[in-house]
Amino acid sequence: MAFDPDSITLIAVFDKLVVAGLIYGCTLILKRDAAVRLLAVLAVVTAAAYCADLAGLTATSAFFHLLLTSSPVIVALIFQSDIKRALFTFWKRHATGDGDSLDLTTSVDELSKGLHELAARQIGALIVIIRQMSLDHLVQVGTEIDAKVTSELLNSIFLPYSPIHDGAVIIHKDKIISAGCILPLSQNPDIAKRFGTRHRAALGISEQTDALVLVVSEETGKISIVHEGKITYDADPAEIRRLARKAIEGRRAPRVPAATDH
Repeated sequence: MAFDPDSITLIAVFDKLVVAGLIYGCTLILKRDAAVRLLAVLAVVTAAAYCADLAGLTATSAFFHLLLTSSPVIVALIFQSDIKRALFTFWKRHATGDGDSLDLTTSVDELSKGLHELAARQIGALIVIIRQMSLDHLVQVGTEIDAKVTSELLNSIFLPYSPIHDGAVIIHKDKIISAGCILPLSQNPDIAKRFGTRHRAALGISEQTDALVLVVSEETGKISIVHEGKITYDADPAEIRRLARKAIEGRRAPRVPAATDH
């Protein structure tokens, strides 16, 4: 078919430029963190598709409708870790017939024992307990473990000569699922100067999720509880056990007070 220059209109050129800009914008969003913004993006795409239909922007409308049609696949790719975890949990519950089979007392005992052994030896530690919100989009996983919580394992991970001792341990339910993980640091300018990288990392993850974070200071041997962007420094052992149990159960805990000097 012969090329007809009269077929090129200003609206058609604008239409193509809009599509190019949208593709570039979607790429930037995916690079930043599509999982967090996914619902908002889908809402905007739906509204934009409707507006493009009304304006007669054929190519733009087709692009938006393609995105909406592909959204289930996009969601599955972004949340694949969460979907796999949910399917595994469902299978486990169906297979055992008991969804509350966690040995909470043993897990809390082992966690508490490990923390206080590390504190007594002034070995720094950073432990994150997943409550309900996923950390996959915020945490750089070091080494996958998938093992029961034991004081021996915690000690071996955080010993100074361990290759993963500088990162965080992630606990989900009654298992250590990974270690040597890198957490986002808090950018809060009001953090006390005495708090080092571990405490800043604990604050960083707690500001963006509902996770409970436990920190052992290698300088003082004190244990801190970090939750919802707040630190309880030199925390009471009974309070550590109580909040750790709630977190392992996946239950929310009350907001802790801000850090105080001891």
